[in-house]
Amino acid sequence: MKPLAVYTDTDDTDVSAGVRLLEAAGYEVRVLETREPEAIIAGASDAEVLLLGYAPITREIIEALPKLRLIALMSMGFDFVDIDAATEHGVWVTNVPGAATEEVATHALALLLHAKRQLPFYLASATPERWNERAEVAPARLSELQLGIVGLGKIGREFARVAGPLFGGVIGYDPFLPDTPEVRAELEGLGIRRAGLAEVRDAANVLSLHLPLTPGTEHMVNAEFIAAMPAGAVVLNVSRGGLIDSGALAAALDSGHLSAAALDVLDEEPPRADHPLIGRAGVVLSPHIAYFSSFTEAEYVRVQAANAVTFADTGRPESPVNSVA
Repeated sequence: MKPLAVYTDTDDTDVSAGVRLLEAAGYEVRVLETREPEAIIAGASDAEVLLLGYAPITREIIEALPKLRLIALMSMGFDFVDIDAATEHGVWVTNVPGAATEEVATHALALLLHAKRQLPFYLASATPERWNERAEVAPARLSELQLGIVGLGKIGREFARVAGPLFGGVIGYDPFLPDTPEVRAELEGLGIRRAGLAEVRDAANVLSLHLPLTPGTEHMVNAEFIAAMPAGAVVLNVSRGGLIDSGALAAALDSGHLSAAALDVLDEEPPRADHPLIGRAGVVLSPHIAYFSSFTEAEYVRVQAANAVTFADTGRPESPVNSVA
């Protein structure tokens, strides 16, 4: 019998190219179009490979699929999969690293400029009746501000490359980036001064988050964190919504301590109608689309399927996020 590869949810993504790769490698392919645990367990009971959109994969699901050997994601983030449970049960988990670095960095810059240049106000006021209206507070020059970057991986460094020259200085934090001569030279070339998290927080007029969501980073930007930021600062997040306490961010916008937030992600997606950051003045929001381009639309599908193909050929996928003995 052919090994079974199951797509759980595709969110209207055309995965036909991935299906062709998998079938050419000898897989039987099934597409479920569900995120419901019971439906995934029933539809993938004999699966060796799960290919996800954003279906949460819990320990219970993993333990209910005895043949499962690989969970292949169509994203960089992997916080919706129980990595510990997968590793314990000998299941590889893979992501799509680096495919959307350019897109996410440039989208972050677009959101930032939208917020700092007060475009929501001025786009609305570009009418004959409101032509001469001005926002209550004039925007600051970017060259007079400090950019803080939390997370200096591929996307964080690319964001520094495209956005850094607009600012008076760039300060960055990353506890996992090694301190080697090569890294120091790269950061210097990008104009990044490396510092501790508290120093970045305290100095950044714009704070940009480029981190995975983990138990250690969940709600990292909370009320206490925000209170220590400079008055009038902007929070920019194109990583994971759970990095920010949404209620604390909304309160800081209401009080005027923060002047704006520029977000591509929220802690619940899609958000409920009364989410505290929906329809709020001062919030520039896009619907988790920073990664998206004609290139990534195809590349995410290809890399996801290629991980399964390489696993079938070699016993190890191309871009694992865990290690299976």
